Amino acid sequence: MPGQVKPFTLLEGCLDEPLLLTRDFDDQIHCMSNVCTHRGTILCEKGRGEGGGHERTLTCRYHGRRFGLDGAFKFMPEFKGVEGFPCEKDNLAKVPWGQWGKWLFASLAPCAPLDDVLAPVRARMSWLPLDRFVYDASRSRDYLVRANWALYCDNYLEGFHIPYVHAGLNEVLDYGAYAAELFPWCNLQLGIAKGGEHCFELPRSSPDFGKNVAAYYWWVFPNLMLNFYPWGLSVNVVKPLGVGSTRVSFISYVMDATKLDAGAGSGLDRVEREDEAVVEAVQKGLRSRLYDRGRYSPTREQGVHHFHRLLAAALAGS
Repeated sequence: MPGQVKPFTLLEGCLDEPLLLTRDFDDQIHCMSNVCTHRGTILCEKGRGEGGGHERTLTCRYHGRRFGLDGAFKFMPEFKGVEGFPCEKDNLAKVPWGQWGKWLFASLAPCAPLDDVLAPVRARMSWLPLDRFVYDASRSRDYLVRANWALYCDNYLEGFHIPYVHAGLNEVLDYGAYAAELFPWCNLQLGIAKGGEHCFELPRSSPDFGKNVAAYYWWVFPNLMLNFYPWGLSVNVVKPLGVGSTRVSFISYVMDATKLDAGAGSGLDRVEREDEAVVEAVQKGLRSRLYDRGRYSPTREQGVHHFHRLLAAALAGS
């Protein structure tokens, strides 16, 4: 609603960037820096709860500098006669953001427009009633993984390990039909259910109509997973904490609670623990002086190779 403010930290423990979401009285959403442009104080600390807070203006508690809910500088005491004041730098810095469904996305330095990044996801999942997805705090939690964030992504991006690491998941997924599709900024792993196992009831408008799809595993560069199951959506955000430490947030949105405990979307905590164990073992193994590097499987590790290419390009600044 108008006047709502929501302070948050972008990638806490890694970027640690204080940001602020607001909705002004013209009902427009803004994403901006949450740092006062005078002396660098955190500007807004209210509303850190789930629902956020409400303000008419943003006023710094340190020296009284005031901003509109759009981030524009409004007033500063004791600054009469200051030459060249105020200027553009006295406004709060704006942060690029976008929206899909009920979810907002922000980036300090986006590689591409959000619409381009999510275009394959939007097109493939357009038949889903996203307005019916309801956040479920009881099924949302954080996991601490003692491994590098990129190793966690490596593991997510292939179904190669499923028969060896995930016995329960392997019982419901058809490993032979498991497939990966690559797109410019994301990729999809399509999990096909074995005969008789739970799957989506796909409409004719879906490009996958006629397939027994148990799960859509979408990865979005560099650290976001969108896992769609017949019961709803599990959003996974991979947050680097250090060279050998990662926090992974599982955020659940339920569409059909009657399907929560069946198929590929059940037992997510067990699957996560199995993944953690193998990824932490890789973290230890990579420290070996005797290990160099392995080759990519052309049939099972396309997603890993895709991630590495995107990551190498980003690190090279291209």
